[in-house]
Amino acid sequence: MGLNPRRIEKIEHVVSNRQLDLCVVLENVYDDHNIGAVLRSCDSVGIQELYILNTFADNKKKYIKVGKRTSAGTRKYLNVHYYNDPNACFKHVKERYKRILGTGLGKDACSLYELDLTSSAAFVFGNEKTGITPKTQEFIDFNFIIPQMGMAQSLNISVACAVSLYECYRQRQMKQCYNSILTPDKSDLLEFYLGRSKSKPDASTEYKIFSEDSTK
Repeated sequence: MGLNPRRIEKIEHVVSNRQLDLCVVLENVYDDHNIGAVLRSCDSVGIQELYILNTFADNKKKYIKVGKRTSAGTRKYLNVHYYNDPNACFKHVKERYKRILGTGLGKDACSLYELDLTSSAAFVFGNEKTGITPKTQEFIDFNFIIPQMGMAQSLNISVACAVSLYECYRQRQMKQCYNSILTPDKSDLLEFYLGRSKSKPDASTEYKIFSEDSTK
């Protein structure tokens, strides 16, 4: 059964506005609902890739499962990579993105709103309680903070991600990076979306994200 013209038009619009030079990396994020919320934020601003890195021994699994409710069907369209080894994870990230930006609280961290977010970058967000590990900090080029005026010094991980990505969206919108022009470099992605839209999801695997490295 083929897709109707309105559905095809929507898919073309979504693909044309994908920002293929952006991604998000989550390190040791335990809550699957937070991961699902990040998936939705990524989809909303046009990010195609999410990396999930689990390095804590009690959090390493063969796969993780993201709930249907929080991911709201976006899981089957996004490319999600799951790693247990930071070296393998960031080797992959560095091959595809020019800068790695982390949410670190060190003295050299700048405000999110001082960054130019219109060029290639990977955003790294750490564990809900302990933040980014020292090992992962070794791969980060710049750290940033989200300015806050309250007693709390941190935001929920999914909220911090959404705030950061929408500042990125704001800057890119001003630069007309979202223009609904379907460029040739997105032709493979368009075929992927069209294929996914025609197929029915397999409930047993659709929301599972399997580890991609040798330390499963």
